[in-house]
Amino acid sequence: MPLKTWLAASEPIADDAAVRRLRVGAEDWRRLAEDVAASGGRLLALWGQDASAGDPAVFAAYQTAAGLWVGELRCDAPDAAGEPYPGLQGIYPFAGRMQRAIRDLYGLRSSDPDQRPWLRHPPGEAYEFVRVEGDGVHEIPVGPVHAGIIEPGHFRFSVVGEKVLRLEARLGYAHKGIERRFLELGALDGSRLAARVSGDSAVAYSWAYCIALESQWRARIPRRAQWLRALALELERIANHLGDLGALGNDAGFAFGLTQFSRLKEQVLRATESALGQRYPMDWVVPGGVARELPTAAAAALDRCLADVTAESLVLRGIYEEHAGVRDRFTGTGAIAPDLAARLGLTGLAGRASGQVQDLRKDLRYPPYEELRPAICGALSGDVAARVAVRFDELLESCRLGRRILAGLPVGDSRVPIVAPASAAFGVGAVEGWRGPVLVALATAAGGRIRRCHPHDPSWQNWPALEHAVIDNIVPDFPLINKSFNLSYSGHDL
Repeated sequence: MPLKTWLAASEPIADDAAVRRLRVGAEDWRRLAEDVAASGGRLLALWGQDASAGDPAVFAAYQTAAGLWVGELRCDAPDAAGEPYPGLQGIYPFAGRMQRAIRDLYGLRSSDPDQRPWLRHPPGEAYEFVRVEGDGVHEIPVGPVHAGIIEPGHFRFSVVGEKVLRLEARLGYAHKGIERRFLELGALDGSRLAARVSGDSAVAYSWAYCIALESQWRARIPRRAQWLRALALELERIANHLGDLGALGNDAGFAFGLTQFSRLKEQVLRATESALGQRYPMDWVVPGGVARELPTAAAAALDRCLADVTAESLVLRGIYEEHAGVRDRFTGTGAIAPDLAARLGLTGLAGRASGQVQDLRKDLRYPPYEELRPAICGALSGDVAARVAVRFDELLESCRLGRRILAGLPVGDSRVPIVAPASAAFGVGAVEGWRGPVLVALATAAGGRIRRCHPHDPSWQNWPALEHAVIDNIVPDFPLINKSFNLSYSGHDL
């Protein structure tokens, strides 16, 4: 069925023609997913709800050429003997784990064959990893507790010698009940919790939450506030790219890179604290705008900082590209070809390094990015070298955007009051975070109580792709490949 037929059957969410809702039956649930995929659209998120938030249902958010669509399928009450809803793993491979999480949380089963628990870790119960058999094949279990400070995750390698034949990850060890905690908050307070879903993406999550809230409450956000939100988002991108570029150099045995990029990241964090009030701006984006005004002196210092970071990053990029040892470790390692990346649904920075050019700042053109028009960076080789190159390109572009925002910041208010509607409402917000698209779906009751809030991290899409990136590489390269993706545990394990 062509998308225009689905479009005619949809309804706008909060009067926004670009954000639409389709209530479908079981026979159309998979057909909608197939038609979106055939048109070049992608699945952004998949989640469920139980009777506490309305009828039991599953939801899917799609990015299409016509905008952001949310499909909704009402389900029977959870019952092990009940009819499962149609699974989407055959269309979007990464959907399988989200469906398993929905079953763990709400008892709603898909028709896909993999019904292993994802979030539930009963003590003493063996988890059935997929086995690889053959002469000389053995398994190496790593985690869930690691030697470093990373969060818990179990990685099961099937190897011959040091060559990796298969990797299967098991996560869910950091489940914190964030979605349940949202229900105890008023909608105006929810942005603070959203900012703490994944600390390195605080601005992206809080902004996506506020878009979802402001759209359903029909709030008009001042242009100055939109620009200040974009400034914070680009600073968040810069800080993360600086940190990762240093860590990747270190994993390649080049400690000089770690020290230099750590120094630059610290400069950016200090300038961010002076300008926005926090090193990691968890409380900057608030319903109605931003939390405070930008001090004039701090803005000037931030501009100088971004100019310095630009100049030094260009020098360091040359050093990385000319260093034979670093180049040897990066080139060809952990590669995902563009055709495989498309099949797997690889997204965000990692996707752009494998020929997938999607970026919500361009694709959805939410304010102020329709004015700023950021350059979208990408590569084709899909290896560690490509992911490093995209980081350098995005770092420099974000520095340029940050300086442009500071030079052309509109005058006017930076925050306006917003008021809850008299009836229940639903909204969706999506923002291109540094790692990839961050989505928040929010349902509120009359008066502003949260009925359901689902934050979605792009790591859901990319963790399965990481397992493919490691195949045919050696075990000692896994930390380097893993860092080149730098996926979130906390954003994945809500």
